[in-house]
Amino acid sequence: MTENHLLYEGADWDFPTIQRSYDAIEKIACEELGLEVYPNRIEIITAEQMLDVYTAHGMPLTYRHWSYGKRFLQHEQSYKRGYSSLAYEVVINSNPCISYLMEENTATMQALVIAHAAFGHNHFFRNNHLFRQWTEASAIIDYLEFARGYIASCEDQHGAAAVERVIDAAHALSRHGVHRHGGARPLNLKVDQKRERERREHDERVFDDLWRTVPGGKPKHTSDSASDRRRRLGLPEENLLYFIEKVAPRLQSWQREIIRIVRLIAQYFYPQPQAKLMNEGCATWVHQRIMQRLHETGQINDAAFLEVLHSTSNVIYQPDFDSPGGGPGFNPYALGYAMMTDIARVCANPTEEDRRWFPDIAGNGDPVGTLRYAWANFRDESFVLQYLSPAVIRQFRMFRLLDDTADSALVVDAIHDDAGYRAVRRSLAASYDPALHDADVQVVDVDLAGDRKLLLQHRTKPGELLSTRDAEATLRHVAFLWGYEVRLQEVDTETEAILSTHTANPPPT
Repeated sequence: MTENHLLYEGADWDFPTIQRSYDAIEKIACEELGLEVYPNRIEIITAEQMLDVYTAHGMPLTYRHWSYGKRFLQHEQSYKRGYSSLAYEVVINSNPCISYLMEENTATMQALVIAHAAFGHNHFFRNNHLFRQWTEASAIIDYLEFARGYIASCEDQHGAAAVERVIDAAHALSRHGVHRHGGARPLNLKVDQKRERERREHDERVFDDLWRTVPGGKPKHTSDSASDRRRRLGLPEENLLYFIEKVAPRLQSWQREIIRIVRLIAQYFYPQPQAKLMNEGCATWVHQRIMQRLHETGQINDAAFLEVLHSTSNVIYQPDFDSPGGGPGFNPYALGYAMMTDIARVCANPTEEDRRWFPDIAGNGDPVGTLRYAWANFRDESFVLQYLSPAVIRQFRMFRLLDDTADSALVVDAIHDDAGYRAVRRSLAASYDPALHDADVQVVDVDLAGDRKLLLQHRTKPGELLSTRDAEATLRHVAFLWGYEVRLQEVDTETEAILSTHTANPPPT
């Protein structure tokens, strides 16, 4: 290795250094690894600007709301007191893909995070089926600009307090404001915004005219059966914000538009928690492979590569289950990177155990192609179910506990044998099932010609009921947006028995 071949030397960097590093990384990423990425935009920001990006959920711009200021103060105080550090980078699923790098980073860390974010995450965003199905990367920045401007204009026209009240309620319900099943299509936010506004204006004209002509404010179809009523309204409906936006009797058009803004942004973020393990594992594997190739080809020196190893080791550290810093679940960087590395090993140098467990990929000689296929076609749940190997289970010392409330002792019911490996893999995969993280709440009925009471159901099991205080606090937000009484029934999915009921009424006008 000669100094003439080095991209940089030492910790200092300038913009020509960033450009040289980017060009070298791009060559390895695209020519050797075959990554397909959106065009990149690299921005260098300060630590305080990085805190601003945290505040807005990693987005470059957003509308004003008190929750963002609260989040900024929390991160700022934690950072200043040394309780937490800042990310080296933040990357945005947009086209072009925007990667924020902190100016405090060393030259090596700038190269590493370019490899990690601008190529690892970027490739995953562009190719994974969840992101392709649910988001339109070329539209999000324009839509955020529209959202910020629209909400600012609403504040000017209707007052900040009135706008804030609607956003508070919509934020509280945002996890119940996404379409999860069926009829999925990429969310082209610019086209979608125009189409939906035109349809809403048409619906409101028809709706207003209907109610104007009906004596007593009730439409003529009061004799319709409950089943006909539910069919007309498309019930049951799991997207609570969508139903409120379209049907709530008392909302004004600007309030519906704000609900729609919150709902569409929530939809944009919907794939991310479902593929966090894979996304971080992909980006970490990519940056480690690229930085290793830069070292092997003499473009970074030993000191720089040691910094890479040190940083990666910190990122993929997995605390023991009983250590103070352990917390629930696995570090997604640790498990994701371990599984990516293990897949590459199985493809290149399999054992007999690997051949039994993965006959389709063991020894195929194409680790990068196999990884690209996995990155494109799975989410965390299915990825773990398909690719978690006995070797990784042993590496992380996984086991499964049976917690039977009728028994005074915990039982280890899955250990390191073939049956145990499969049981552990199924259980771990199930922990990434998005259906387990949010309550299954659906709109099941409302009589718009009668009392307009909104009936919701939470499909659950005995012993898995909602917290009464949390349920009623959330229902108050629903009642505020709906304008009439809201009732939530918790229903046993097996027996259809009503286990509990919560109600809320809108605040007095």
